Amino acid sequence: MLIEKLKNRSAHLGVVGLGYVGLPLAVEFARAGFKVTGFDVIASTVEALNQGRSHVRDVPSGLLQEAVSSGNFRATTDFSALANVDTVNICVPTPLRKTKDPDVSYIVSAVEEIAKYLHRDTLVVLESTTYPGTTEELILPMLEATGLKVGEDFFLAFSPERVDPGNPTYNTHNIPKVVGGVTPACTETAQHLYRATLDTVIPVSSTRVAEMVKLLENTFRSVNIGLVNELALMCDSMGIDVWEVIDAAATKPFGFMPFYPGPGLGGHCIPIDPFYLSWKAREVGFEARFIELAGMVNSYMPEHVVKKTIEALNAQGKAVRGSRILILGVAYKPDIEDVRESPAISIIERLLRMDGDVDYHDPYIADLEREGLAMRSVLLTSDRVAGSDLIVIVTPHKSFDYDMLLENAQSVLDTRNALKGRTSPKIRRL
Repeated sequence: MLIEKLKNRSAHLGVVGLGYVGLPLAVEFARAGFKVTGFDVIASTVEALNQGRSHVRDVPSGLLQEAVSSGNFRATTDFSALANVDTVNICVPTPLRKTKDPDVSYIVSAVEEIAKYLHRDTLVVLESTTYPGTTEELILPMLEATGLKVGEDFFLAFSPERVDPGNPTYNTHNIPKVVGGVTPACTETAQHLYRATLDTVIPVSSTRVAEMVKLLENTFRSVNIGLVNELALMCDSMGIDVWEVIDAAATKPFGFMPFYPGPGLGGHCIPIDPFYLSWKAREVGFEARFIELAGMVNSYMPEHVVKKTIEALNAQGKAVRGSRILILGVAYKPDIEDVRESPAISIIERLLRMDGDVDYHDPYIADLEREGLAMRSVLLTSDRVAGSDLIVIVTPHKSFDYDMLLENAQSVLDTRNALKGRTSPKIRRL
């Protein structure tokens, strides 16, 4: 029985997708004593992982090497190896199409492979963020088409990933794990998988509830960030320091939680998940106006940064065209190497279209390559700073020498309040 195999750690676990979610989970399973096979479609990634070289910052190569050398973890591009696993966690990307509707093609591709090799007493868990109903409406029919019955012959559940890249306190092991199954037996089986490895497991009544949990978590952040971004726009037009307003409001010991404005939302979850939710709401005839409005405000912020850039250069009697603009930080959040949905990319592209002479520095991102965009990080030296007409702080990495920056810069646009406590006529804030 699968539950017994999970209890005694004799189950063979599979993880499909070895990125920011899948690799930490696979290594955590391996550390708990399970045999784990990781599946990915990128051959170079698989080769590096089998040599103990991690491409995910939250999984140090030393930790990966231990998992590999112990024999508990191996990676492969051969999906026929799914025939040998007892559980499969699906951790593939779920982006938005240009039309802002969900792209579940990666999930479909993964499930097609799983269905080919599905056998009795197998647990399948979707972890990729998606809209409520995906597990039961999309995955379940594909798996039951094999002739096996859910809750009896195989088990199907959803458990939202809650990865926070770069967080030194919370990681895969100690972040509470929500799980909901298609049937009670599915929920129970999935609980045993996670309880054998993770600190805390939170069962819920269904896959739909579990799917909605993740969307609520990130929509909560999106809406509150949208509120404070709108407040920042309002304060800017009134000549009020929004950062001082927030700090003062945060002294209230109840009824207030501080959120902070910025140049736009980045990462895979917060800029995307609310659109999954509003898309699903429209499908059932509900208009999520509050959520969509927050998305509109947040999406406008890179344009606002460009507007502030124009103002900062105008104050020097300069136009964007031909001005030397240095962007500090292009990762979507501090101290990580992830540029997914980073507002810095949008800001750079807009300034380049205005013929600005744009460079960037980021200690975590050596190269920035997108369609129509190919740049390399420049060295951050006092000469480079002094030779720039404007420094725009987009991502406040801890390694930046802000004292050197302020001493040598002609003008600084601080979109993150990285220069908090410093006063200078050189500084302009969001």
